[in-house]
Amino acid sequence: MHGIAPPLVTPFTEDGDLDTDRLRQLVGWLEDRGVHFLVPCGSTSEAELMTFEERVSTIEAVAEEASVPVLAGCGHPGYRETNASIEAAAEAGADGAMIVTPFYYNHDQATLAAYYRDMADDAALPIYLYSVPIFTDVTLEPDTVGDLATHPNIVGMKDSLGDLGSFIQTVNRTETEEFQLMTGSTNLLTAGMETGGTGAILALANLAPEGAVEVFEHLDDEPAWAHERTAQLVELNAIAPGTFGIPGLKWAMRERGAPAGFARRPFTPSEQPAKTAIRDHLETLNLV
Repeated sequence: MHGIAPPLVTPFTEDGDLDTDRLRQLVGWLEDRGVHFLVPCGSTSEAELMTFEERVSTIEAVAEEASVPVLAGCGHPGYRETNASIEAAAEAGADGAMIVTPFYYNHDQATLAAYYRDMADDAALPIYLYSVPIFTDVTLEPDTVGDLATHPNIVGMKDSLGDLGSFIQTVNRTETEEFQLMTGSTNLLTAGMETGGTGAILALANLAPEGAVEVFEHLDDEPAWAHERTAQLVELNAIAPGTFGIPGLKWAMRERGAPAGFARRPFTPSEQPAKTAIRDHLETLNLV
């Protein structure tokens, strides 16, 4: 996995049912705008609001529809359910499994390392680590990642900490391995790649996939333009999903004609002030 990918929003109906038809359409909408791979059942996908069976159905539909690689979110708080999710994702046609740090209970770094190593030993898919402390209150430290990167079936990581210093330390500790380190922060889109990252998995790539892809593709030959474009994307990201969350992100996508569907409860629909603010930013970037 390298390049730009969205943690794919999951389209739901206004009543909260999984909308597989729109999901399949969304895969095409994003691929038409150049994304390099897709990540169903991540944080922006509202995976924690979905049943195990819904997650499997989602991964299966995306894998069937996609012509790019599929990195499936398979993490749960516990070991057995995560293993079952990896197995189901493999059967559904995914190309890799992204495993969020186990959460709810507190675990030290040694416990996290053992968890991932044991899981990777028998996993039917390549394992990608996922550190997203804003949701889990758990951070995979650079030394831990460096140790795990030596495992032959732990091949990459989505780092959503959003700290450039920590990201660089992780690059330094994995540079002797063929390890795919990707930022999950729009704020680090250019900086992450300039310091050794292989791409980015961004919530904003659901809404402005072509913008993120352009930055990735032109950073080497037009760095000044890429930085300017990133600055614009950061402003949009601060609004949607930033301030107005997943409901705001999905509303903005629908404004662009994307089959994003609606957010699932306990999320509530975006109010008019949010819509106005989001639309202003979309117009600035010529996205509507």
